Amino acid sequence: MAKRLFQRINRRIAIGEGVAVGNHVHIGPGTLIEAPRDTLTIEDHVFIGNSCTIQTPGRIGKYTMISNSVGIVGRMDHDFHVVGKPMRLAPWVGDIKNYTDWPDASVDIGEDVWVGYGAIILSGISVGRGAIVAAGAVVTKDVSPYAVVAGNPAILKKMRFTEDEITEHERLISRGALDDR
Repeated sequence: MAKRLFQRINRRIAIGEGVAVGNHVHIGPGTLIEAPRDTLTIEDHVFIGNSCTIQTPGRIGKYTMISNSVGIVGRMDHDFHVVGKPMRLAPWVGDIKNYTDWPDASVDIGEDVWVGYGAIILSGISVGRGAIVAAGAVVTKDVSPYAVVAGNPAILKKMRFTEDEITEHERLISRGALDDR
């Protein structure tokens, strides 16, 4: 992974420098994963569908499912403050060595999360353990553990489990019920 560009895997997916991939991870064809200026850790037993774009540092927790055509994209983009340059020619924030005026770009997606088809999660966001992000949702704010969110912008629709069910689910998972699969 010492190359500056992308390491091509099976000529169908691209994983950039700074991305650490755990065991038993599935990455679908047409997917691009990179972590500009930092690192992205994809933990064990993660499923990432086809044609996804993940361009942000941070973490994707164990047993998370990311459906097809999901975008987890950054706020490290073109610098729109440059006067006298069209956006197409504006410098990319990730290329500017001394650029200090950029928000936290990390994303933290907890364990046991499901991200539906075509959803977009902006960087700087935390998606709590056990949450569900509905298909087509645009996540612009943190998502609580076990919340089910949908819409643009994504809002809370309901909780995945009751408090008692969360307690039982957590108890079973903490016993390692999933680690042997």
